[in-house]
Amino acid sequence: MTVLRVGNASGFYGDRFDAVREMLTGGELDVLTGDYLAELTMLILARDRLKDPAAGYARTFLRQLEESLGLAHERGVRIVANAGGLNPAGLADAVRELAGRLGVPVRVAHVEGDDLTALHPDSLAAHAYLGGFGIAECLRAGADVVVTGRVTDAALVTGPAAAHFGWGPGDHDRLAGAVVAGHVLECGTQATGGNYAFFQEGDVRRPGFPLAELHDDGSCVITKHPGTGGLVDVGTVTAQLLYETAGARYAGPDVTARLDTVRLTQDGPDRVRIEGVRGEAPPPDLKVGLNRLGGFRNEVAFVLTGLDIEAKAALVREQMAPALGKVADVRWELARTDRPDAPTEETASALLRLVVRDPDERQVGRALTAAAIELALASYPGFHVLAPPGKGTPFGVFEDAYVPQDTVAHAAVLHDGRRVAVPPAHDTLVLDDLPEPAPPEPLPDGPVRRAPLGLVAGARSGDKGGNANVGVWARSEAAWRWLAHELTADRFRELLPETRDLPVTRHVLPNLRALNFVVEGILGAGVASQHRFDPQAKALGEWLRSRHLDIPEDLL
Repeated sequence: MTVLRVGNASGFYGDRFDAVREMLTGGELDVLTGDYLAELTMLILARDRLKDPAAGYARTFLRQLEESLGLAHERGVRIVANAGGLNPAGLADAVRELAGRLGVPVRVAHVEGDDLTALHPDSLAAHAYLGGFGIAECLRAGADVVVTGRVTDAALVTGPAAAHFGWGPGDHDRLAGAVVAGHVLECGTQATGGNYAFFQEGDVRRPGFPLAELHDDGSCVITKHPGTGGLVDVGTVTAQLLYETAGARYAGPDVTARLDTVRLTQDGPDRVRIEGVRGEAPPPDLKVGLNRLGGFRNEVAFVLTGLDIEAKAALVREQMAPALGKVADVRWELARTDRPDAPTEETASALLRLVVRDPDERQVGRALTAAAIELALASYPGFHVLAPPGKGTPFGVFEDAYVPQDTVAHAAVLHDGRRVAVPPAHDTLVLDDLPEPAPPEPLPDGPVRRAPLGLVAGARSGDKGGNANVGVWARSEAAWRWLAHELTADRFRELLPETRDLPVTRHVLPNLRALNFVVEGILGAGVASQHRFDPQAKALGEWLRSRHLDIPEDLL
């Protein structure tokens, strides 16, 4: 069958508004997807729903369709998005109302069954990650627009591919290829030079959004519309493949994709071919994301300028101690952003950050505010804060749970109102850890030079609940032979002292010349808990790249 061109126009709720129109007008396309959901987004939408039971979906999606739905219809492009969030039926009705008002004759369907909140009454939102076969049912029945709730990000691609090529649940290799394509597309411009370690190698001021040319055998080519910014090469695709993944097995509700079988080749300018992906049966359980309120937090950033920074920090910590005695969680962090003999006041200053959390809003509200303000004339010389402390604000907690696939009522609600049950995977596999592959031959001994890791390796990092992953890849075979032996889990902990007391697991992916490190617990209870300075671990990889090691001179 013909190639299926699937593009992406959103990597998160708040991504570039004009991307939908840009993708529809920029070149050939069969399906346009949009990923609007993340762990934090589900909490935001849940809080919206508390205020208005009719809310709970990504309203930006409707505004984008207002200017682009007619264009998509004219060009025969189908739209698949998870913008339904906690209320896909409500969004489907809103899209129908919009289409009627615009006079655009489109058929709108939705997918539901992911909402398990009633089974978890202590959560604001509990949603199972569904696969792509509900989307496929909607498209096979003729839907022009399909909106979903919490499906896996890759399901936005596996669903259209299964519908187009006629794949069934047993087509594991083909589905795995589509999962890999979907994972590359899901974060939008991260596949086309956005957030890329070697960003200076292309014009990434306004990268275009990516698209995949999918084939019936599950292979694809990742590219972008002609004339758009950014770049697509083996490095940008590798970076996104490592993002928020772990080991060789990338499990989902439809299939488990084997990342250790992925082969990438440059197929021309801004074209990367992905082939060879093998698939296995999915696990018997579905992941469920649980979001709940964890309590209240507040923070104060004290500015310390000039001399005696450490002594000034010690003084304010001692002065604040009586007000913090009953607070459940108190964290101080001194960021030495100051420089000696600095030419500006700002570059002469360090930041002392106080973050407090407690189940009782009163403990982190007025008591903290008053204690900080009362120090204004009674503390270290040059006392001031970045902003006056305010009231305590609620923070969220994200947790994983798992339920058997056959306990979730996955359903496609077609454009004509018919409801079609989507059966669970009939073939499942409990996933054990794979043995680590043999390392490459080490480089021969030779002269070394102390230099940043980032001169020979790229990295990309991200969050999964309270864990972070850092994917690191080498840019040449020689660099891989060095990296695979040098960057052990112990050396990783040494380079990033914040991880020293945490479990760190290293996964080896030779086909990608990559290592993937999973750091457990570094993000506390997830991004909404704001556990650390970089709550989603977005820059953890760049910190690692900035660290110095003894690197063979031949690689530099």
